[in-house]
Amino acid sequence: MKNNLHIATLIFVLTLASCSDQISYSKKKIYKDKFDDAVTVLNIATFHMGETSDASSTAFNEKDAKNQRDIRELAKKLAAFRPTIIVIEDRPKNDSTRKLDYMDYIQNPKKRFKDPDERELLAYEVGRLSGAKKIYGIDFKEGYDYQIGGKVKHMVDKSTTSRYWKLIDDNEKKNPEEGIPFYDLFKLNNHPQYLESMININADMLTYISSKGKSEGADEAAKFYHRNLVMFSNLNQITLGKNDRIFILMGGTHTAFFNDFLKRSPKYKLEDPFRYLN
Repeated sequence: MKNNLHIATLIFVLTLASCSDQISYSKKKIYKDKFDDAVTVLNIATFHMGETSDASSTAFNEKDAKNQRDIRELAKKLAAFRPTIIVIEDRPKNDSTRKLDYMDYIQNPKKRFKDPDERELLAYEVGRLSGAKKIYGIDFKEGYDYQIGGKVKHMVDKSTTSRYWKLIDDNEKKNPEEGIPFYDLFKLNNHPQYLESMININADMLTYISSKGKSEGADEAAKFYHRNLVMFSNLNQITLGKNDRIFILMGGTHTAFFNDFLKRSPKYKLEDPFRYLN
């Protein structure tokens, strides 16, 4: 009996070794791409919970008692990450007043805000529960014409964008954002495919809008790419210690861009958001 067990174990080990040898070269890790002291980052997407200047927004009553309870429950889950630094979608020039407001909230968690949004409702509470004392804004404003398609005459590719919007409409019917529970919406907003679609909708699909020999759509998309690159540059200007852990809360498109930046960066390592959105 023991011999049979030993033989079965040996076969299992050899099978694992054989499978390991068959891993595609493209899947093998050939470079070390992170510093040994890379800072862990939890990069979370949110819909805007208050008034927003964004082209699209989600219907949400931020002053509703049930919604606020749901946000606090979510904050408990995200606070399990134990961040030491909170990063939000606000301009760096507001950091001094923002920090005063945040520290006042830590001392008075029942504080009422006149027009709260995801920063006061969720980011502040995650920071309070985790004991984070630092909060920074990294936003950068740069306008671009996302409706450039209606202004380009004699477009070379006349079908890709219309076909893509049909694809988006079909996807939204299967995964509606309206009329679903708050937590389900939040998980949807952080799904990898949803985030990738945000980059398409807000930037990359513009590259299909052009007239012969020109790049009208790409020129506009470049402005949005530039905005996110400057925001990432702002993140990189925050002084970090070896024990710091960063929680980032922004609109989904910024989160999607930052996922790409953070994955490639040697300075940071990404935490899987679904370790906390279970």
